[in-house]
Amino acid sequence: MAGKNIAKRLADLLIDLFNAYYSARSNKRNTYNALKFELYYEHNLIELCNEIINFRYEPRPSICFIVNKPVKREVFAADFRDRIIHHLIFNYISPVFEKRFINDTYSCRKGKGTHYGIQRVNHFIRSCSENYHNDCYILKMDIQGYFMSIDRSLLYEMVSRVIIKNSEKITGDINFSNAASRCGTILYLIRQTIFNDPVKGCIIKSKMSEWKGLPHSKSLFYAGKNQGLPIGNLTSQLFANIYLDEFDHFMKQQLKLKYYGRYVDDIVVVHPDQNYLKTVIPAVREYLKTKLMLQLHPRKIYLQHYTKGVVFLGAAIKPHRIYIANRTKGNFYAAILRQNEIVGNHKPTKDDKAAFISSMNSYLGIMRHYKSYKLRKKMVFEVLSCWWFNYVYYRGGIRKFVLMQKYK
Repeated sequence: MAGKNIAKRLADLLIDLFNAYYSARSNKRNTYNALKFELYYEHNLIELCNEIINFRYEPRPSICFIVNKPVKREVFAADFRDRIIHHLIFNYISPVFEKRFINDTYSCRKGKGTHYGIQRVNHFIRSCSENYHNDCYILKMDIQGYFMSIDRSLLYEMVSRVIIKNSEKITGDINFSNAASRCGTILYLIRQTIFNDPVKGCIIKSKMSEWKGLPHSKSLFYAGKNQGLPIGNLTSQLFANIYLDEFDHFMKQQLKLKYYGRYVDDIVVVHPDQNYLKTVIPAVREYLKTKLMLQLHPRKIYLQHYTKGVVFLGAAIKPHRIYIANRTKGNFYAAILRQNEIVGNHKPTKDDKAAFISSMNSYLGIMRHYKSYKLRKKMVFEVLSCWWFNYVYYRGGIRKFVLMQKYK
């Protein structure tokens, strides 16, 4: 009987691992780690399944590098098999926490995201000011070194408390013989992921000089003991939402803030009373410090009348209109110059053309949501090299570039 139960557990977990594997390899199939795993993926998944069942799973070393766009960040990329575990954990616990999150937490959630967050803040301003007829004020705040300051022990306590309480509600997952067995396995994977120190044994791909200019508060190499989560992991994004979930409820229920929203650590509040917003700042600072061991960034507190507008998630939100923020404009301009350099040096290869389409359409895809037609027109006709029009054309009011049929 015991043997049948073990076999059933293996079969159920293996199904979930396959689903997690298919999610993890999406848009990652050309990476070296993904291709290496895929070569013998069935064997590798069975081996990973056995490690989980026998509580022998250990995360492997991460790859560390620096990215400079949109801002300089330190990234720890997990091994592909660990990314499968991240997707497995996400599939198990995300539905439980999704029911607890407030509507206006925008990051890493289905149906949310940056565009939704921008539109919500725009709605807050219009609603609070009664369509720009009354006074209202915008308070924007930021948490200093958020990902690097998260306390792992406190995070695990938050996650495990909710999982244990809702173990019976975790459906469609490991179909173990009882909820305790299922809950124990999930919590084991979560613990291994949260308390894994990606700095130990990591493979550094960037030059050490590239860390120059990166504040210590944004690097795991300078994080305190049992502090910090690696930027880039799927679980880190989910855990970042969970860590501030009680703070969200504090803002909504204790401080009675109707117009409140958050994207990771970017916090926005809209209110008709400027003086009340001034009292919110020390209340937020005290809550973050005492409850979550976080620090409000002293130089990133913005409090202005709505007519001054606010920059949020790459957009400048002003009365009656939303523009693209200057940083996004600058990045688009720099991307065009890089493409001009390619077409100026040699005849574009097939990969060059594909890279052009991908790069340009990613920016146009963002910009078309906002008041940006004149900017798109100027960039395409005044900055972009005319030689590219031998290979591509635009359509839909400069909303998308398409490769000419003869080059497909």
